[in-house]
Amino acid sequence: MTISGQMPVMELVRVAQLKARLSHYLRLVRRGETVTVLERDTPVARLVPYAAGAALVTRPPRPGAGRPSAVALPPPLRPHGTDAVALLLQERRSGR
Repeated sequence: MTISGQMPVMELVRVAQLKARLSHYLRLVRRGETVTVLERDTPVARLVPYAAGAALVTRPPRPGAGRPSAVALPPPLRPHGTDAVALLLQERRSGR
């Protein structure tokens, strides 16, 4: 963040400029600044300094939970009891 007078100003950067000068913007973020990425004048992302305590935390599965490979898959969907492949073949045969 840049200070203009006493008002903090967030750094704005377009995608093309970010790609061309990525190292520069990463240095700004390392110094504690926030960078907002714009795509066609619309904010789409924000680069913020990494906080060590904000890392993804994983936990072990609950006791008695089954193995992922043992979980039964749901039955295949059949829209309105119709076979989608049969509908496609019928459409192709009709020449639509």
